[in-house]
Amino acid sequence: MSNQKKKSEFTLTNPIQFLALGFGSGLAPKAPGTFGTLAAIPVLLLLSFLTPSMYAFVVFVMAIAGIYICGKTAEDVGVQDHGAIVWDEFVGFFITMFMVPLNLTTIIVGFLLFRVFDILKPWPISFVDKNIHGGFGIMFDDVLAGLFSLAIMHLIF
Repeated sequence: MSNQKKKSEFTLTNPIQFLALGFGSGLAPKAPGTFGTLAAIPVLLLLSFLTPSMYAFVVFVMAIAGIYICGKTAEDVGVQDHGAIVWDEFVGFFITMFMVPLNLTTIIVGFLLFRVFDILKPWPISFVDKNIHGGFGIMFDDVLAGLFSLAIMHLIF
């Protein structure tokens, strides 16, 4: 039996999996994290109408809920941090863009920075990715990638 279950075992009719899979964007056959982050852009535009404190609160709630959402979905398919689970990319990207003026340039730069940190996983992100498991581990490495990206975004913009 393979370590990695087939993506066909996910079900978008399950609301928890629907969220974990980024409304289905995580089911992209190649680069699901990138497609998940792209799918987060319209949600980011909606969040941009919130005050900074409300934005921070909503993203915090999404991160806390993500521990359950990602952990439950990983458990359902029997694969720790399956690539199709992209709720963590949504949250990491939203962290990246916190209090950054939104325009095409900042969205592209934020997207690229977040993807670089999420893919390359420099220390301590790599440590978290390898050593912390379950829903918390799935979420925490992307939260860190988002925080690193956020710091650079604020230095640039």
